[in-house]
Amino acid sequence: MIVAALCLMGMAANAQQNLSWGQGPQVASPDVHADNTVTFNLIAPEAQKVQITGDFLPSKKVEFGGNTYDAPADPVDLVKDDKGVWSFTTEPLKPELYTYNMIVDGVKIIDPLNVYNIRDINNLFSVLLIGGDTRTDLYKVNKVAHGTVSKIWYESPTAGLTRRVTVYTPAGYETSGKEYPVLYLLHGIGGDENAWSELGRAAQILDNLIAQGKAEPMLVVMTNGNISQEACPGETSEGFKVPTMMLPKTMEGSFETAFPDVVKFIEKTYRVKKDKAHRAIAGLSMGGFHSLFISINNPDLFGYVGLFSAAVDQNQPDPNGHPEIYADRNAKIDNLFAKNPNLFWIGIGKTDFLIKNNNDLRAYLDSKNHKYTYLETEGGHIWRNWRIYLSEFTPLLFK
Repeated sequence: MIVAALCLMGMAANAQQNLSWGQGPQVASPDVHADNTVTFNLIAPEAQKVQITGDFLPSKKVEFGGNTYDAPADPVDLVKDDKGVWSFTTEPLKPELYTYNMIVDGVKIIDPLNVYNIRDINNLFSVLLIGGDTRTDLYKVNKVAHGTVSKIWYESPTAGLTRRVTVYTPAGYETSGKEYPVLYLLHGIGGDENAWSELGRAAQILDNLIAQGKAEPMLVVMTNGNISQEACPGETSEGFKVPTMMLPKTMEGSFETAFPDVVKFIEKTYRVKKDKAHRAIAGLSMGGFHSLFISINNPDLFGYVGLFSAAVDQNQPDPNGHPEIYADRNAKIDNLFAKNPNLFWIGIGKTDFLIKNNNDLRAYLDSKNHKYTYLETEGGHIWRNWRIYLSEFTPLLFK
């Protein structure tokens, strides 16, 4: 027994040595400094060239069709030291949630020293959160009461599928016995029911705004806007299918036609208020497109409508789709406003490639004296803006 114990002790010591020895330099990445500069490190002694790309770098401006748009910045080089560690230190960064990748000898990778990463369509990014201002602190997990995020399956007879939806219930929902209003929150093309809860920080934003008394406690229902899918890639009966933006039936009317299935399921399953004054719908890009057409085709369903960088006029004609959804758009808009929505809200970045489409929509609304709220921000078609829009839109709901 003594010999066995000594052997085990020796094995344990050796295991500890393996964890701490022989790994070369001990460095962190990203390393956030007190002045909000950030050092990125990579241990790659055999690499010939290492670069970094990310949305913390200043975007480039490109001209197209007489308009100026944002484009991703060029990668920057890391510098190698005598121990084989490649490093790059930024200028002081503004508080924000940033995404980035390393590029090693032409191959894009996530930061192997950063365990925090996230998928956006078929790209995997490392993430970095710098707090310190009122807005960005909404994206953090703070010491407030927290809601619950559930992944729940429902039957969609219209789509002919069992589908999944992500549902945020506010703190106290399980025990309050109260009924709550509902925000239906839609993602952009290539996204899925995980997009708003992961990339959009929706649960953190709602937790913090509700705790501050700035937003009403509400359910947030985050759908999968790709009506041909059961759920996000890798979590369906199709197995580990490669994510793609090129999906059928995305903007030809099928999703709008099937959307009432979601509303019926939520109102049957959850304690929610079941009237127009306590329903809202909003979405980004394709989800803004869907939000527009769902609301104008169902003018008695939603009292609040939010278009975040909406893909206005981007429908994809399909003889096998539902072109009636998109017919007579302006007449349907007039009918919606005749029924006095509580809020019609539009937000878009100054250099978003969809700003002309949104301006054309606003010009029509102005010509008819339809009242709406408009927010124009810096930057383009990016999650940084969509988190801002959610943070600005939700405090206006259900007042």
